[in-house]
Amino acid sequence: QVHLVDAGGGLVQAGDSLRLSCTLSGRTFSDYDMAWFRQATGKEREFVAAIRQNFDTYYTDSVKGRFTISRDDAKNTVFLQMDSLKPEDTAVYYCAAHPLLTVKTLLLPHEYMYWGQGTQVTVSS
Repeated sequence: QVHLVDAGGGLVQAGDSLRLSCTLSGRTFSDYDMAWFRQATGKEREFVAAIRQNFDTYYTDSVKGRFTISRDDAKNTVFLQMDSLKPEDTAVYYCAAHPLLTVKTLLLPHEYMYWGQGTQVTVSS
C-alpha cells in the first residue's frame, strides 16, 4: 500500500518562499507520476503542478515562474519550491501519486490513486 506524507507548510508573508516535500513509501517511487493540488476554504481542489516519471513538468498558469516542482527518486520525495508567494496562494496543499497518467489526466484530482494528508500554507499580505 502506498503512503504519502507531505510537509513544509507554514505562515509566511507575501513575497516569501516555502518548500513543500512529499515522501512516498510502500512502492517504487519512480513508477509514479506525482502532483501537487491545493484547496482553499470553500473552493474546489485545484491542480498546481505535476512531474511525470520521465521528469516532464506541468504547472497551472497562476504559479508559472514562481513555483518549481522537482523529484528525487533516490529519496522517494517530490518537492514544491514556492517563491514570491501571494495571499491567493493560501490553501491546504496536497501531494498526489498515480502510476501513469496522460497529459490531460494529470490535471484531474479524481484520476489520482493516492493522496497525502495535506499541509497548510497561509500567506499574509
